[in-house]
Amino acid sequence: MQIYSIQCFSGRNIYSHKPVVKMVLNIGDYYKTTTKDIPGFNEKLIKLFPGLGKHHCSLGYEGGFLERLKEGTYIGHVTEHLILELQCLTGSNVNYGKTRVIMEPSLYYIVYQYENEKCAVECGRAAVDIVTCLAEGKEIDIDTILHNLKKVAIESEMGPSTKSIYDEARRRGIPVTRIGNESLLQLGYGKYRRLIEASLSDAPSCINVDIAGNKHLTKQILMDSNIPVPFGELVYTEESAVAAAREIGFPLVLKPYNANQGKGVTLDIRNEDQVRRAYREAAKYCNTVIVERYIPGKDYRVLVVGGKVAAVAERRPPMVTGDGVHTVKELVDIENMNPLRGDDHEKPLTKIKLDEVARQVLAKYGMDENYVPEPGKTVRLRENGNLSTGGTAKDCTDLIHPYNCALAVKAAELIGLDIAGIDITAEDISVPLNSTNGAIIEVNAAPGLRMHLYPTEGKKRNIAGDILDMMFPEGKPFTIPIISVTGTNGKTTTTRLIRHTLSLTGKVVGMTSTSGIYIGDECILKGDNTGPISARMVLSDSRVEAAVLETARGGIVRKGLGYDLADVGVVINVSDDHLGLDGIETLEDLAFAKSLVLEAVKPDGYAVINADDEMAEYMISRVRSRMVLFSRSPDNPLVVSHIGSGGKAVYMEGSSIYICNGKVRSFVMNVEDIPITFGGMVDCNIENSLAAVSALFSVNVSISAIRKGLRSFKPDTVSNPGRFNLFDMGNFKVMLDYGHNPAGYKALIKFLQKTDAKRLVGIIGVPGDRLDRNIREVGEICGKVFSNIYIKEDRDLRGRKPGEVADILYEGVMKSPIEKENVKIIRNELEALETAMLDAQPGDMIVMLYEEFEPAVELVSRFAHELEKNSLCTDLEVKEHVG
Repeated sequence: MQIYSIQCFSGRNIYSHKPVVKMVLNIGDYYKTTTKDIPGFNEKLIKLFPGLGKHHCSLGYEGGFLERLKEGTYIGHVTEHLILELQCLTGSNVNYGKTRVIMEPSLYYIVYQYENEKCAVECGRAAVDIVTCLAEGKEIDIDTILHNLKKVAIESEMGPSTKSIYDEARRRGIPVTRIGNESLLQLGYGKYRRLIEASLSDAPSCINVDIAGNKHLTKQILMDSNIPVPFGELVYTEESAVAAAREIGFPLVLKPYNANQGKGVTLDIRNEDQVRRAYREAAKYCNTVIVERYIPGKDYRVLVVGGKVAAVAERRPPMVTGDGVHTVKELVDIENMNPLRGDDHEKPLTKIKLDEVARQVLAKYGMDENYVPEPGKTVRLRENGNLSTGGTAKDCTDLIHPYNCALAVKAAELIGLDIAGIDITAEDISVPLNSTNGAIIEVNAAPGLRMHLYPTEGKKRNIAGDILDMMFPEGKPFTIPIISVTGTNGKTTTTRLIRHTLSLTGKVVGMTSTSGIYIGDECILKGDNTGPISARMVLSDSRVEAAVLETARGGIVRKGLGYDLADVGVVINVSDDHLGLDGIETLEDLAFAKSLVLEAVKPDGYAVINADDEMAEYMISRVRSRMVLFSRSPDNPLVVSHIGSGGKAVYMEGSSIYICNGKVRSFVMNVEDIPITFGGMVDCNIENSLAAVSALFSVNVSISAIRKGLRSFKPDTVSNPGRFNLFDMGNFKVMLDYGHNPAGYKALIKFLQKTDAKRLVGIIGVPGDRLDRNIREVGEICGKVFSNIYIKEDRDLRGRKPGEVADILYEGVMKSPIEKENVKIIRNELEALETAMLDAQPGDMIVMLYEEFEPAVELVSRFAHELEKNSLCTDLEVKEHVG
């Protein structure tokens, strides 16, 4: 078997609204054989992976997959289920998969759900290897495979702090995106978006975080505000550490100036020899070492979130209890078998490390790892209770004294942290520190949350909820209005018109389109930007107050959506285009793909659908939100039915546009007054205007604002570049447009036939990734209308050979009665345009369906300037001759 490709869809996609991986797999000669016909395959598979016995499969009940195995199923199907099972064995909770034939007989795609992207990809590869070995009767080292997969899962998974915030955000409906493979999350969209890395939010400044990392400076700031802290000094050599110890007095603590997780910390130091050893240990992590008075008592972590104490935990160092039989090392090994303990932050508790630090602690109490403690004797293996080194935690949130709460909150405020871990040492946290000689030891930025999420004893605390309550208090939005626009034709014009109108209301609008990404009036990236990456760029920009996203078929099919849920999803139309690409073979396939934009709408949002489109009923069946239908006629049966059931619609009656909201009908404006319709002659732009009105109405833009937007949006190179742009060249005209399929050409020609042009001249081309029949159809359409035709080709041939598209177009053109001498093939579009303008006759309308807009505009402008200059020279010559 051979894997051809592996592709990850992190957002909603045409396969699932959950993240999935799509693997394209050639199963080779195994297409001929079911698994029951491969000797021993089924038995070995189930023996190695008994969990497969619980898989439902398409039968819908536990054990369904086993039945399919017994009946005989194919290798591709087995691979799908094994991928899911491997992910479950590494800690993911996944159950969705689908396997389909792409090309007979052996090319399949397998789509499967994932939680951890990197692990899911590796599980896919491992499953193919395992199934291949089983089929070929080879030995498999399953233990090593699972060990490696679990290692990938641990290293690429979010830590518990990050994961808790991610899960809580999803539960609340807050859009959340993991940025990269670390702990950075984006919460919300646009101007309301916030960033958080583990438990470090974007609110504190770098200085605040640096202060928290400087333990000595933190202590000075707290001391200046009469907050109890242990007295201490900074030292830089072993001898100065000894001198400081003599001055401060025993017992002492030595710790690195800026380390974390308890690294290099030694507690309860009682003589100079211990000072020297402790200094050498601390110096491994930092050249500057803190020597301070040791405060006896329990180790408490007080978590402050947004000026309030959210949780308190008593941290206990890792320890084992003797049984009179096993050594300390053996007791550690036994404890590490506890299912709650894992590597790093994999599980609620971390495995205990019997390292050099632990050996030093044992030696301090006259023991080593081979010591056999008597029954019931507790052996400490660390001085501190950090969970990262195997410690445990007991929840004490309900016990802390209000005075201690106030001290912790004050300490966080003084350092400037909205989320802070305040380390307190005290005999009893329920008694005020001023009466127990306790003290605040440290203030930590980005504190770990695991001890509060999964305490060994006591109540779990929803810390993630507290953090999100602080970042997005009740009533504060976390997202901006999002309008997603798709369709076969007209989506760029519709997107621009919506953006233009929204911007007139005073909003900073982010837009993705075929011409670029715009934030307000600034183009931050030129080119075709209609995919999910572009959408994410807009939604992550903190200036954006509303987003209008042109969402193209290619991005939907190949990468999914770049947002979670939109407020409005618009499908303008669905027509025969791009068929034969990416597995889309029929008009219904195309409608299914584009309907993802309608499905990914908030329940209280709106799906906007063209009721005149032949796929309208199908798309309506996909909608789960509210709807707005638009139509060229108030008598459209779908519109009549929708309004009758209390729905909203936008339609034309005569030449007027109306919005119907239940029983209330409101006049918008006449289509003749919308500039992009050229006095009502451009039918496709009437359709685009209806779609835009529907979308704007759906986000509560007033009718007066909609009217203002429609009136001020011009068909020029500023408002709508590259769409029906008309240039007056004196005695002839040039129009540039982006028609790229039969429907686009028909819409353009319908308008051209209403003009008073004496001759219509076409410079035509079609992208190479269209079907031959579509290219040929464009040629036939043009041959019937244009007096003269120049056939050109795109610079990007999209897999075609040079001249191939031009030849097919020519073939189509010549099926019409046009004279052969009036048809020229000039493959370079600028040469074709220049030739057409040089050959122009008075009254001509020259139309070019361009590939690259700006060079074409440049050429037309330069040509117009030359014509103007020549005309001026001629006028002067005439005047001189007359004179």
